Amino acid sequence: MAGPSRRTLARRLESIADFADPSPALEQYLTPAELAAHLCHLAGLQDDLERRVIDLGTGTGMLAIAASLAGAERVAGIDVDPDALALARENERTALEGEGAAGDSDRAIEWLRGDVSRHPFATTEATVLSNPPFGAQRGNRHADREFLEAASEIAAVSYTIHNEGSQEFVESYAADAGGEVTHAFRAEFPIPNRFEFHTDAEATLEAEVFRIEWSPRA
Repeated sequence: MAGPSRRTLARRLESIADFADPSPALEQYLTPAELAAHLCHLAGLQDDLERRVIDLGTGTGMLAIAASLAGAERVAGIDVDPDALALARENERTALEGEGAAGDSDRAIEWLRGDVSRHPFATTEATVLSNPPFGAQRGNRHADREFLEAASEIAAVSYTIHNEGSQEFVESYAADAGGEVTHAFRAEFPIPNRFEFHTDAEATLEAEVFRIEWSPRA
């Protein structure tokens, strides 16, 4: 699939607005535009945007919008937070408005309210994109597991972003669920000071990104 360059995609994603009042319990952070562009550019090179694309825990809509801008024609974003979905819709209008084919109503993103662990998707052939919670908050350890479980149910391929040190867990989970990690890379994830427990103006986490090919479930 021929889409915009990674650099062009990142520049267009810079218009995506962050949460005005993010929830620490939901670990609501803006996925960096550079990282979203890298992920979706790779997905385009792998022809993974030819399938239906589903952004699990879409938040601001960054990954869903990135996929649409990169050329995906069927995109859905799901989130449990109605305020996040309202923001995602506004970000879609801002990012896609007046962009030719990318702004056509036929390319509109489907926004759904729902819990990832009880998702409404019946497909097993989707491409899943997701920046799940890193599990940094107390009581939220391995919060990303539910997102991998959902991906294993509905995806032929998934791209997920995790906290540093997650490779053993992700590879083990994928293997147990009949999947295989085909690509893994590290990426910087800037975290601005948004919550009262943050002490620095901005911190940069070392995130890990994984592409997993999932075997069809019986």
